[in-house]
Amino acid sequence: MTEHILEMRSITKRFPGVTALDDVSLTVDDGEIHAICGENGAGKSTLMKVLSGVEPAGSYEGEIRFRGHPVRFSTINDSEAEGIVIIHQELALVPHLSIAENIFLGNEQSRGGVISWHETNARAAELLQRVGLTEKSVTPVGQLGVGKQQLVEIAKALSKNVRLLILDEPTAALNDDDSEHLLGLIRGLRDEGVTCIIISHKLGEIASVADATTVIRDGTTIETIDMHVPEGERSGLVPRLIKGMVGRDIDNLYPERRAEIGEEILRIEDWHVGHPTQPGRTVVDGAALNVRAGEVVGIAGLMGAGRTELAMSVFGESYGQDISGSVSVHGRPVRLRTVADAIAAGIAYVSEDRKQFGLNLIQDIRTNVTAAGLTKVTSGGWINQNEEIAVAERFRSSLNIKAPSVMAQVGKLSGGNQQKVVLSKWLFTEPDLLILDEPTRGVDVGAKFEIYTIINELAEAGKAIIVISSELPEVMGLADRIYTLSAGRITGEVTSQDATQERLMELMTMERE
Repeated sequence: MTEHILEMRSITKRFPGVTALDDVSLTVDDGEIHAICGENGAGKSTLMKVLSGVEPAGSYEGEIRFRGHPVRFSTINDSEAEGIVIIHQELALVPHLSIAENIFLGNEQSRGGVISWHETNARAAELLQRVGLTEKSVTPVGQLGVGKQQLVEIAKALSKNVRLLILDEPTAALNDDDSEHLLGLIRGLRDEGVTCIIISHKLGEIASVADATTVIRDGTTIETIDMHVPEGERSGLVPRLIKGMVGRDIDNLYPERRAEIGEEILRIEDWHVGHPTQPGRTVVDGAALNVRAGEVVGIAGLMGAGRTELAMSVFGESYGQDISGSVSVHGRPVRLRTVADAIAAGIAYVSEDRKQFGLNLIQDIRTNVTAAGLTKVTSGGWINQNEEIAVAERFRSSLNIKAPSVMAQVGKLSGGNQQKVVLSKWLFTEPDLLILDEPTRGVDVGAKFEIYTIINELAEAGKAIIVISSELPEVMGLADRIYTLSAGRITGEVTSQDATQERLMELMTMERE
């Protein structure tokens, strides 16, 4: 009989005015991959903070048993001493330090109070080999991509003799190849006896890698599903997970929209963008595209293809140097040298990185919503705070932002609600064109559906929409037309009726002639 390595019994965690966890129970078997899924704000991360000691014993009700014994962790050091290690979605690495220094940061390999660099680098090299990284241990972490940085985090966890590894959204920012490599590594760790808990919104990945999945909704446990089902029943796993997460069936992940295409809003021709720090390197090469009122245009490309660089360079030259080409808005040539120029021309850009470029996380919803259109709520140089609150309340209601009030701090909202605040900020500028870069990255399936519905409503209201996404089903489910990018060049234009993942991938991987 398989033993339980972890039992969390009747966990209740309250914050002022909010019950984040209400009698949640979780049982994880030794040597399994156990997934936890739920909508943003369901309580998944809070549950793991309770387990790892981030939320200390005494701040919650309930009992935790690990390896058969009751445990009470007051700090994260206490949980790590027992072999429980958590890797957060926001990686905790120091970019200017080497891989080896990051792996043993706080756990330095020393003799007589002096760090042994030979032992540090030798042990780091062994761990890098174990996780499949070929880089030298002295390489600065900042030189690695996100996928490899995730592997460094896992190597760091393995250096602490981990028995239970918790990964919070480990593949959220990874491309398909890096995601598959990471999932393969997790399977390998399971085979070595390391138990893994994965929090993820990617339900297909959960179905492919998890042995069991616990669904949490609104701070309560809904069910735990054995993922080992006969092959003929596997297609029903994802719909079952969705229903458990959102409390209802979502028959169509992409809501229907009847496209009514109007006049051309934006035209870009012969657009060239140079790399901001590497003279002579071109990141966008002769791009040309257009988008019309009421139309959703998708841009698909692999990581590094130039999708974000294209969008940011058009949005007031906020990326790149030696930018050339022409931009027309409503058929008239415009010069967009600054972000203010772009906003004045009726263009809005929702960044793929909402936390760094989209939001002020320490400010409230009210302040964030009006930030890009502040002149609309000012008079004589003074902000009309009553008007500001009224604007924010209007968007909180219309976009269904789940928060106690518009005075709530944005950094404490779930990912899906943060994304709605970013959308509100740019909608307040009343743009004719919205460029949405990875609009559903890091949000759950229920919030995705709400954001897709918002996009469709905006298009039906006559807005022109550009959607950049790494998820081909998302591009195909939303767009009327799709442009493909490869190595900075637009390699094709496909209508939604003719688009297949195979055709798009073929265009996205075309080599430069």
